Amino acid sequence: MTDNKIAILAEKSEDRFYDRLLNNLQEAVNILDPSLNVIFWNTSSEQMTGHSSAEVLGKACLKNVLIEQGDANILPCSISCPVAQVLENGGVRSFDAYLQHKEGHRFPVHMRIIPIKSQDGEIIAAVETFRELSPKVTLPQSKEGLQRMGLLDPLTSMGNRRYLELHLNSRLEEMKQLGFSFGVLFIDIDGMEDINEAYGSVVGDKVLKMISQTLSSSTRFFEVVGRWDREQFLVVLLNIDLEKLDLVANKLRLLAEQSNLREADLFIKTTVSIGATLAKSRDTAASLVERAEKLAEHSKWLGRNRVSVKLDKD
Repeated sequence: MTDNKIAILAEKSEDRFYDRLLNNLQEAVNILDPSLNVIFWNTSSEQMTGHSSAEVLGKACLKNVLIEQGDANILPCSISCPVAQVLENGGVRSFDAYLQHKEGHRFPVHMRIIPIKSQDGEIIAAVETFRELSPKVTLPQSKEGLQRMGLLDPLTSMGNRRYLELHLNSRLEEMKQLGFSFGVLFIDIDGMEDINEAYGSVVGDKVLKMISQTLSSSTRFFEVVGRWDREQFLVVLLNIDLEKLDLVANKLRLLAEQSNLREADLFIKTTVSIGATLAKSRDTAASLVERAEKLAEHSKWLGRNRVSVKLDKD
């Protein structure tokens, strides 16, 4: 659908026909008035963000709702609000960002902001559309199949430790036969004991799920994220070198830091410590994970919320 058509439909969204049409689009669509308040929020926006229209309508676009975040840890609106720019100058803005789901986790989207003009050319509103860039498949088999085989973690709906061990053995055999490189991130949530003590295990479980969703939403669909132990996760990254391994690890670290869980009037945040290493030809699954875990422990020793990378290849 072209920008002009979206803008025309959005301008007429009070009409029930156009309202139904916008609500049946797969693309998330919301409309903001000149004061940056949300005046329309379609069904796809509800499904993608977890926020119902009743929770969002009348509120400022970023106030406890989307909280857009660009690459790394730069908040677009902390520099200049892209919606405000469109409302002031017209034109169309397009960019990739990370939005925050109602449950706290981050997920990547491609966003477009389109001005709506009156018949005399005055900009009277802005249409914001976004489509999710998260991989739709995070496990090579169905969750139902993994559950039947005892390979699914019930809390996070990720592959469990046994699943990760099987996957690592397959990747190691593939590396030895075909020379395909891969790396591992061992991710340990910081301060989970304190969170459980302060807020209880129910909130602690929500934090675990929040971090797991941020991790799985921010990796490529053919890579694997699973739960290794209680507050520990493993990410297996394919066809990667040390420089990219470090970049991905720090991206995930930043996104975890920027995720936050809202409970009543509290925002509960945490960080992660990461150990990153490439697989070696002599590795077993156990030796590979052990090396990555020791690097994560080193990150905690350095002060938490850090990435430690094993520099040598062999």
